Amino acid sequence: MDASALLRPGLLAGRVVALGGGSAFGPSLAALGAVTAALPVTLDEDDASAHALGALRAHGSLDVLVHDLRPAFGSGGHDGMRAALDSAWVTVRAVANAAWVDAERDGRIALVAPPPGSADGVPGTGAPDPDAEAVRGAVENMARTLSIEWSRYGIRTVAITPGAQTTDGQLAALAAYLASPAGDYFSGARLALGEVDSPSPA
Repeated sequence: MDASALLRPGLLAGRVVALGGGSAFGPSLAALGAVTAALPVTLDEDDASAHALGALRAHGSLDVLVHDLRPAFGSGGHDGMRAALDSAWVTVRAVANAAWVDAERDGRIALVAPPPGSADGVPGTGAPDPDAEAVRGAVENMARTLSIEWSRYGIRTVAITPGAQTTDGQLAALAAYLASPAGDYFSGARLALGEVDSPSPA
């Protein structure tokens, strides 16, 4: 799925989208008119704040943060789980403080969780991977909690949980939709893509 084929050309014109965790969605968002600013993955709060402020000064505003937890999560395990969640929180807080809270401006956050995976390492087979499920649950909880705690700042937060077969194109299309004016209607929600249980073998 190509986001630019699904959504109106120029939909994101004038919007600056910060990309945390990786830049997989950058080309699709730019094709719809967004200016993108890639932020490095870091666990250092001072470093994250410096990069968020640098992006803000370079572009004049940061309207949306799309943070992809999949690269930091990697192949999973406890280390992947901690890296994904800790780096997401550090980046989210840095961008929120730099671009929205201190500036008294509205903002949006889309958190992209890793796919469900499975304990045997093959997506869609076997028992669910407990580390992936823990991250997905934590991302949903973060979105719901921040939607309440930061509502007074006008910050809307959404969790995106892909299915095992969800593509980058599908995720980019949903991220673009949330970054558009239609995203005003979503906060504290979990938006699931392709999470349909496979039929049991006969």
